[in-house]
Amino acid sequence: MKKIAYIEIDTHAEIAQAFIDIMEGSQAFSVDYYFSKRIKDQINDNNEAMFLSDSSMILDQLKGKEYDLVVIGTVHRYFNTFLAITKKYNTAIITHNLNFTKASKLNLMKSVFKGDMIFRLKLWLKEGLFYNTKVYQTSQSLLVLDEALISDRHQFLPLFYTRDFNKIKNDNLIVVIPGGVSQNRRDYAYIFKTIQDLKSDERCEFVFLGKAKDHELKQLEQLSQRLPENITITYFSERVSSEDFEKWMQKADALWCPIQQETEFFSMKETYGMTKMTGNLGDAVAYGKLAVFPVNYPSKLEFIIPEKENILDQLKALSETPFDFYKTYSKEVVQKKLELFLNSLI
Repeated sequence: MKKIAYIEIDTHAEIAQAFIDIMEGSQAFSVDYYFSKRIKDQINDNNEAMFLSDSSMILDQLKGKEYDLVVIGTVHRYFNTFLAITKKYNTAIITHNLNFTKASKLNLMKSVFKGDMIFRLKLWLKEGLFYNTKVYQTSQSLLVLDEALISDRHQFLPLFYTRDFNKIKNDNLIVVIPGGVSQNRRDYAYIFKTIQDLKSDERCEFVFLGKAKDHELKQLEQLSQRLPENITITYFSERVSSEDFEKWMQKADALWCPIQQETEFFSMKETYGMTKMTGNLGDAVAYGKLAVFPVNYPSKLEFIIPEKENILDQLKALSETPFDFYKTYSKEVVQKKLELFLNSLI
């Protein structure tokens, strides 16, 4: 049995959880997980080999373990630490923002003085920000979670599978809009206006499945008072619990994902579907839901549906459209693909 170390001491707990879930029961690999406290607090551990870690201790923890592969879930900080790891071990890095991985020192320096300057100065002065590009260049493999982002340098890591749960038949149409309710990455202004202008006698519920705050929260409060009785909205002013997220995603008849085409990471432009993946892809696969995306979103996946003019009719039709996610995305199928791929990296 081959040995893998999976490190997440930065950001993406949900991807670490996805790796734990898909590797559970693997007969080909054993995995040791190294998580910061913030990440570990968000993980259902499933009795896996899990170690509390941080940037000051991870190198010592890896010493003498003889891993066949070290997977790093996120490199958005601790660049000096991760550079030392990539130099010493067979390393694969999951990349989330492709333009960021090749940013020049000049662009990085300019970005320090934008946004959260104190935090960015810390990355520069203490965490080796200017090693950013070198970390990615030194790593033996760069991984992406969206097949659309594959290139000569970036390989696809099959991770998301469709879970088994009892399908719920709703009395009325339930449309879930997953993700933090912020205009930065999704066009909620468009969603609010579209819902407000809906003309329908049928009952339907729109669930904003992510924390809303500031301007967007006020807009939701106002919107809820203007809607006719047959159209309702559900929203959250606090972080959505895993139980609530699970409940609503299972109940959803379809997903509505108003992805902004362009966003920024570290003050650098990234384009969804071209240099950055949206987590809504993983959501759709995990819960076996057809998802409506903007027309300009570049995707060849069959379960990603370009939005039509009459969105309500489209969502209703999708709620009645069968789609076999298990044929391609059952746990057995995805786990086998993942094991074959990980073997190719060793």
